[in-house]
Amino acid sequence: MMDFIYVPAVVGIVFYGTYKLFELFVRRKERILLIDKMINSSENKEMNLLLPDFQKRNPYGTLKAACLFIGLGLGLITGFFLNLSVKETTFNSQFAWNILGQLQGIVYGASVFIFGGIGLLTAFILEMKFSKKKENSDFQT
Repeated sequence: MMDFIYVPAVVGIVFYGTYKLFELFVRRKERILLIDKMINSSENKEMNLLLPDFQKRNPYGTLKAACLFIGLGLGLITGFFLNLSVKETTFNSQFAWNILGQLQGIVYGASVFIFGGIGLLTAFILEMKFSKKKENSDFQT
């Protein structure tokens, strides 16, 4: 029923795994270079410029993932109920059943993407709201 998702999912997993493997080796080399530079450098100011600022990481990554998965779940449930409502009607020909099978895949895919996008949009709106509150509280302090 959800045959449309297998090929993109496998391709995505393979590319993501390959990317992470290359990133692992590149970061190792960067760390070794930073350690060598720290040992050879006599000033600490240069080291502060080279190290990333860990305080500036995005604290809303979990919020984005949670809203995305909630949206995907709502999309699957919506697609299920839409397909359930269509299946209750009677079809007399094999051609109509073939079309119904194709439409089921389209409805599932469309509802998953629509609700996933709505979930990401919700995460963005919440993130903007929280960051404005934080800016206002930092500004008043």
